[in-house]
Amino acid sequence: MIPYSRQSIEQCDIDAVVETLKGDFLTGGERVEAFEAALASYLGVQHVCVMNSATSALHVAYQIIGLKEEDEIITTPLTFAATSNTALQCGATPVFCDIKFDGNMNEKKVEALITPNTKAVVPMDFGGNPVEIDALRALCDAHHLFLIEDASHALGSEINGQKVGQKADMSIFSFHAIKPITTFEGGAIATNNTEFYEKAKLLRSHGIVKKTLWNSDMVLLGENYRLSDVACALGLSQLKRLDSFIEKRNAIAHAYDVAFAHTPYFTPIGIDNSKKSSHHLYPILLAKNLWCSKEEIFQALHVKGVGVQVHYKPIYQFSYYKERFGELYLPNTEDFYRAELSIPCHQGMSIEEAQYVIQSLLEVCESIKGCHR
Repeated sequence: MIPYSRQSIEQCDIDAVVETLKGDFLTGGERVEAFEAALASYLGVQHVCVMNSATSALHVAYQIIGLKEEDEIITTPLTFAATSNTALQCGATPVFCDIKFDGNMNEKKVEALITPNTKAVVPMDFGGNPVEIDALRALCDAHHLFLIEDASHALGSEINGQKVGQKADMSIFSFHAIKPITTFEGGAIATNNTEFYEKAKLLRSHGIVKKTLWNSDMVLLGENYRLSDVACALGLSQLKRLDSFIEKRNAIAHAYDVAFAHTPYFTPIGIDNSKKSSHHLYPILLAKNLWCSKEEIFQALHVKGVGVQVHYKPIYQFSYYKERFGELYLPNTEDFYRAELSIPCHQGMSIEEAQYVIQSLLEVCESIKGCHR
């Protein structure tokens, strides 16, 4: 099976982990700070605070801005549930904004959703394709709102020559196994705000500060969201190869772009020339007459050894959200969900495997092209 994404672990990664395992500190040591410094340098930001998951980083970011009951965030329904779940954990309400057909939240529809309770706007860079961050930054500044970017798909992505992570008040990154680099599980907050950074460090470690000798003090209520030195050693090793990983993903994506330029069965999501995507995902949108056959296409491709996936079921369709907020219908989000398939695109693939994916996908779509049920 060719998975839609997977980790790339080489001997240098194993050596880095083993060296750390043999050291004096498995957690709370120098590799955490080294990984943070390397990430900050790579992203072009002042501060990075790493945590044990992007979910933890989102939760901490919401706590930093004081998100609480009766507050609202405006966010995308087309993301992993953690983007809005962690706001709920703070007592706030997610307000879902419809998307564009590139999978990103429609920045032109955000302003109409702003109320006196709105505290933050939280977009997500779908598949690694950067959101229109300048427009969202200007909107948030005009309305005195926080901008928290869920950049979990977008480590290494760029817009107008700048790395994703530089424009928001805080940007959240993920190092889950199937992301371009991994720390097993892991995440981070990137920010240029020193106060936010210092508070993030407190919140990830119980809200406790060390004083002298054995003495310490707990100054706020925090969690244990720390990332271990072992994980950071892997992250440091992987980060050295991130740009080469993205180049390989871009090569696979380019092969797809060329092969699928004129197919009647589906449309790839093009990346604007002003942007560079990490290509965490390569999504395609099935033609409308194939929506009813999406499950059949999905299953047929798995039989052929092509590990497609769907990103994402709209968050508001989950039972928990329906029970809490009632029925919601956002037309572009609904159509995108009916159409979307993510096909394999990662640095572990060969061009020959990409050609097999191309052949298999076209063959499967051709076999059921007349579906109108």
